[in-house]
Amino acid sequence: MANSNVIGSWAFLIGLIIAVIFSFVNLTPVWIAILFIIGIIIGLFNIADKEVTPFLMSGVVLVIVSSLGGDAVTSTGIGFVENFLGNLLLVFVPATVIVAIKNVFVLARR
Repeated sequence: MANSNVIGSWAFLIGLIIAVIFSFVNLTPVWIAILFIIGIIIGLFNIADKEVTPFLMSGVVLVIVSSLGGDAVTSTGIGFVENFLGNLLLVFVPATVIVAIKNVFVLARR
């Protein structure tokens, strides 16, 4: 379990760094796929059983705020903020969905 946690931790850090760096330019389809895959890796490997509820709460908040915040800043002309929030969505949507699905299976087994 320790190795998978390290993989997930590195994926999380790399995903955030890429999200910040590519806030100043538009992502290519390859980088979009990379951020999405990083989100999947985070969801599969980074969240322990005791972290599921806090992660889902934080993940849902990040997804909602990033989505609504991106819409709000579109009219301001601050492109890098909109890009950053969109990049966060690319990382946190798949991670949150994976963790939620894993949690549903755990609940179904009980």
